[in-house]
Amino acid sequence: MFPTTMDLKLSSDERGVLMGMLRATTISAGLARRARVVLALADGDSYATIAATHGVTDTYIARWKKRVVDGGLPALGDLPRSGRPDRLDPRIEAKILAKTQEPPPAPFTHWTTRRMARLIGVSHVTVHRVWQRAGLQPHRLERYVTSDDPEFETKAADVIGLYLKPPANAVVFSVDEKSQIQALDRLDPVLPLSPGRAERHGFEYKRNGTLSLYAALDVATGRVEGMTAPSHSSPVFVRFLDRLVAMQPKRWEIHIIADNFAAHKTKTVTAWLAEHPRVHLHFTPTYSSWLNQVELWFAKIERDMIARGIFTSTTDLRRKLMQYIRAHNKTCQPIQWSYSNVKHRITAPRTSVTRH
Repeated sequence: MFPTTMDLKLSSDERGVLMGMLRATTISAGLARRARVVLALADGDSYATIAATHGVTDTYIARWKKRVVDGGLPALGDLPRSGRPDRLDPRIEAKILAKTQEPPPAPFTHWTTRRMARLIGVSHVTVHRVWQRAGLQPHRLERYVTSDDPEFETKAADVIGLYLKPPANAVVFSVDEKSQIQALDRLDPVLPLSPGRAERHGFEYKRNGTLSLYAALDVATGRVEGMTAPSHSSPVFVRFLDRLVAMQPKRWEIHIIADNFAAHKTKTVTAWLAEHPRVHLHFTPTYSSWLNQVELWFAKIERDMIARGIFTSTTDLRRKLMQYIRAHNKTCQPIQWSYSNVKHRITAPRTSVTRH
């Protein structure tokens, strides 16, 4: 039987800690119940009142009262469980981390928990725990492309400068084309989602042709101007530029950011630029499409509409692409562009994006 005559007193700091625990949303229900019981005891409530209010027994109240009196508030936590303690020799952990950053034996390409466990002589659960603490994920692979453009810094700074500090009385567009968008029609009916089951599409489909989508993203507003075409070529690119220029105020300069696709650099385009001196074409460095903001929008339309879309014809595809652009423009926002390079290879004005 636990004694019931000992006094339980709380300092203002201890009372504040318990009140904070009760306001938290992440502690367990058991710990919250103990905190309420201890606060009630400190307020002088009787065992009978506490038992009736919180649905506990006298033995429960006496146990946690004694623990707090003997050990303070930390004693409210659960006592250590029986069984083997969770201990790992630091030397073993260091060995696992060091080996993980070395290549595995041939012909394997990466480490797994069981492969590492056999080498070190521990369980695969131990290896997983060590990797999790260190943030190591040998099963993952990320790919990258290094630009071989000798003028990378100059071109990148030019593009980033247009994003961060666009010229006055000018509009800046990020332009590109998404080619070969397939108009795919499903041969089997789409089964809608239901509780516990995702939406399902049949594997069989019918090809109804392809379209290319030309898009120009206004970097100041996020608004997109689009045009579809059966193919992507230099004459079509020029036709899209004609449409784009016709929509802008006549006295404004127009800056267009584009990638190094061959259709953007033909004699036809050069001649068109000579006829439109207020249009300035800025090319991203080679293998640097990540600098072209419209690529982010292309990824969005792919997720939102194209990947799971059903198109009965290229006409249907064209209609839905334009419908998506109109919907996007109703709620569009500029992309908040930022760039930081630890080696400071690129220098650009460090100002916020100007919105017109």
